Amino acid sequence: MFGLGFQELVIVGIVAVLLFGKRLPEVAKSLGHSYREFRKGLGEIQSTVDFSDTYTPPSSHSSGGSYDDYDEYDEPTAPKFEPPPAEPRAAASPDGNISKPISER
Repeated sequence: MFGLGFQELVIVGIVAVLLFGKRLPEVAKSLGHSYREFRKGLGEIQSTVDFSDTYTPPSSHSSGGSYDDYDEYDEPTAPKFEPPPAEPRAAASPDGNISKPISER
């Protein structure tokens, strides 16, 4: 009941007895009557309001369609990948050794 354990219910019961004393049955009866009337009014409101107008289910096209249904779409427009230009290499000498760049000589 409302996620309350046994100990919490005992505490609520003791507080109710201390507050209302001999009038506790009358108070509980009036609370029950008020709750019943509230639920009855809420049920009447729910029956008069039509909730079907506010929600439209998705069309059958988007649920369970095949890949043939997607032929009408254009190709992706993302740019193609182009690798960056290569960095300049050091020149090789006639004897096969790689020489240092000019700035380091």
